[in-house]
Amino acid sequence: MSVPLATIDSEALRHNLGVVRRLAPRSRVLAVVKADAYGHGIVVTANALTGADAFGVARLNEALTLRAAQVSRHIVLLEGAADAEQLAHAALQDLQMVVHSVEQLDMLEQATATHRFDVWLKVDTGMNRLGFRPEQFASALDRLQRCPAVRSIKLMTHLASADMPDSLSADDQINSFLSLTKGMTLERSIANSAGIIRHTEARVEWVRPGLMLYGVSPLGEQSTQELGLRPVMTLSTALIAVREAKRGEAVGYGALWHADRDSRIGIAAIGYGDGYPRTMRNGTPVLVDGRQAETVGRVSMDMIAIDITHLSDARVGSEVVLWGKGLPAERVAPFADTIAYELLCRVNERVAVKRVEG
Repeated sequence: MSVPLATIDSEALRHNLGVVRRLAPRSRVLAVVKADAYGHGIVVTANALTGADAFGVARLNEALTLRAAQVSRHIVLLEGAADAEQLAHAALQDLQMVVHSVEQLDMLEQATATHRFDVWLKVDTGMNRLGFRPEQFASALDRLQRCPAVRSIKLMTHLASADMPDSLSADDQINSFLSLTKGMTLERSIANSAGIIRHTEARVEWVRPGLMLYGVSPLGEQSTQELGLRPVMTLSTALIAVREAKRGEAVGYGALWHADRDSRIGIAAIGYGDGYPRTMRNGTPVLVDGRQAETVGRVSMDMIAIDITHLSDARVGSEVVLWGKGLPAERVAPFADTIAYELLCRVNERVAVKRVEG
C-alpha cells in the first residue's frame, strides 16, 4: 500500500449505536450523519445504521443524497428549509424540518401545497446560534399548532458545553428546557453525544448522537476505549522511503526540526493534500507497524516524516496509522490545535476508502 487509505468499519458503527441504546434505553435515536457522516460516507453509514430511528442532516442536498440512495428512514433537516424552493423539495421527499426562526414560521404559514410537515421547534437555551429564545417559545409554538401545513411538532434544544466536566452551563440549559416544556405531551430532544454520556436528565424522548457513533470520545477525561466505543475510521498509509539524517541535520520545509542524534526517518505518503492538517506539530503520534512513533518536520502536501530510529525493522512498505484502531482521533487532534470532528471531516476524495464488516 502506497496511498492513504480510510478503512471504515460498519460493524463498529452498529456497535456504537448499541452503546447509545444502552445509555439511553428509553430514547429514540436521531443519528446525525451530516457532513458526509463526519467524513465516513453518508449513504453507507445510513445503510449500516438501520437500527436508528431517524437521520439528522444539516442541509437539503444531504437529505436528497439519502433519498436518491433509497434510504427510507425519517430524515430531519437540522437547519430547516432556507426558502420556498427548499420547502417544496422537503415536501416531495417527506423530510422533517427544524424550525428555528420567524422567517421559517412565516414560510410554513404561507405554504400552499397540500403536504403537511413534521417539524421540530428549536429553543435557544444558551447556545445563541439557532432557535427561539425562551420568551419567544410560547408564541412560536402557538403559531405552529395553528398552522395548516404542520402535522406534528417535537421540541428540541442544543447543548453548548456538555463536553465540559462540571459544566453549570449545560445544567442550566437542561433545566431551562425541562422547565419550559414541563407538563407538555410533545416529544423532546436535548442530548448530543456528550449529553448522552454525561447528563442522564437530558436523555428524554429523543437523543441525537453524532461523534460517538463514529467511535470518538466527546469527553476530554474519558477515552474511546473507556466509553466502550470502537473507532469506525482508521486512516492509514505506508512508508515510501527511509532516510538517514545525521545529527544536526534538518528535515522538511522550513527546517523546523533538527536531529539531535543520528536518526532514521521514515517518509509516509500522506499530507495536507489528503486532509492531514499542515498544522500538525513535531511529535504528533502515529503507529508504524502497530508501534508508536512521532512525526518530525512540517507536513507537506503529499508526505510526512516520522522518526523511526527506535524501530529498527521499519522499512519501505511498513503500515502507518494516523488515527483509528489503536490510536484514537481525539488523542491526535490536539497536536493540530483542533478537535477530532475536524480531523474526520477533512479527509478528502484523494484518500481511498475501504469498507469492512468487523
